[in-house]
Amino acid sequence: MHYLITGPSRLEGRFRPSGNKNGALPILAGCLLADGPVTLENVPEIRDVLTMMELMRMLGAEVDRIAPGSFRIDASGLDSGSVDPELSRRIRASILLAGPLLARRGEVVLPPPGGDVIGRRRLDTHFLALGMLGAEVEAGDSYELRAKELRGADIFLDEPSVTGTENAVLAAVLAEGTTIVRNAASEPHVQDLCGFLVSIGAHIEGIGTQVLRIEGVSGLSGGSWRIGTDHIEVGSMIGLAAITESELTIEGVEAEHFDPLRVGFEKLGVRGRLREGELHLSADQELEIQPDLGDQIPTLGDGPWPAFPADLISIALVVATRCRGTILIHEKMFESRMYFADKVISMGARIVLCDPHRAVVVGPSHLRGSVVESPDIRAGMALLIAALAAHGESSIHNIGQIERGYERIDERLRALGAQIERVEPPC
Repeated sequence: MHYLITGPSRLEGRFRPSGNKNGALPILAGCLLADGPVTLENVPEIRDVLTMMELMRMLGAEVDRIAPGSFRIDASGLDSGSVDPELSRRIRASILLAGPLLARRGEVVLPPPGGDVIGRRRLDTHFLALGMLGAEVEAGDSYELRAKELRGADIFLDEPSVTGTENAVLAAVLAEGTTIVRNAASEPHVQDLCGFLVSIGAHIEGIGTQVLRIEGVSGLSGGSWRIGTDHIEVGSMIGLAAITESELTIEGVEAEHFDPLRVGFEKLGVRGRLREGELHLSADQELEIQPDLGDQIPTLGDGPWPAFPADLISIALVVATRCRGTILIHEKMFESRMYFADKVISMGARIVLCDPHRAVVVGPSHLRGSVVESPDIRAGMALLIAALAAHGESSIHNIGQIERGYERIDERLRALGAQIERVEPPC
């Protein structure tokens, strides 16, 4: 199947982002630690999340949909520590089952996880942290982890890995004694996981900082939690509004997570007005690259939170193609993410791919419709945004990648006036 898009489109209206995909996945894994049922709200019903739920069912947890975006999880009957290989290969987040299963069952056999092909995505940080908590790790065709007991430890992560931090926290909340995680990731979804665990009985201090202190407890209760807004979807819609000269209001924006997005997009001349959780984006954006002092070419780069998120670099690159001026886009974290630039070049953009991590964008370019394929979630969304701004018809294939991260995005964009059709393959 593919998206058929006719541009350029000007959108108008109100948009409410989904729950954070990268928050939902570790929180679902955290439900395996609870002794009683957990109710989760604002769960994005996307492929990655549904795959994680199926993995949990195969481990013996009960996962029931009680309303749109609401699920009840009961892991009291957890009966397995072996993760299904086929499902594991579909998502990166399957690695997050390691910590909870070690804490609950003392062992886990974990096939290599899947996910986006955006460069090497090492797992060393996970196993370093779990090893310091007392796990023995054997790496072969699968990863076998065992621990007679988990004990608190002072852990310095070799990189501020988001999922590595999450796995350490998930294991440490039931470990005996005190765990300190230094050089921890502090992204909004890490904060959301920690908040959820505290709500069901965990003791965690330093949430939102690079040092987490965890006092192990003997058990966690059931409860309820509402998953936070997806700040990456907020950023995606900021980029969409800017490049299509659309008048949009984004609802449910969490002010404490907005500044890193604001600073990055302001380099592209994109500004919005945030009041009481609503971000208003006007149709008459300046769209002019803001030079550094001395009229020097600026750089927009990503980094660990609170830097500009890596997941928005693809979006920023596409927006830059429609801005007056020159900017260097620097993707520091993944060595294959920038390769989608050739697809944007085929649409008329003026981009020089300097190396796997850096691209120079000269704008504004007159984008035209094209036939492209989505290589990963974020690049796919960036191509969709480019197609909505381009003149003519575009076809975006491999849309399953986009739909792993964005819930019913075609329906929600049509409601704002986008000319986008989801075309099913012939029978």
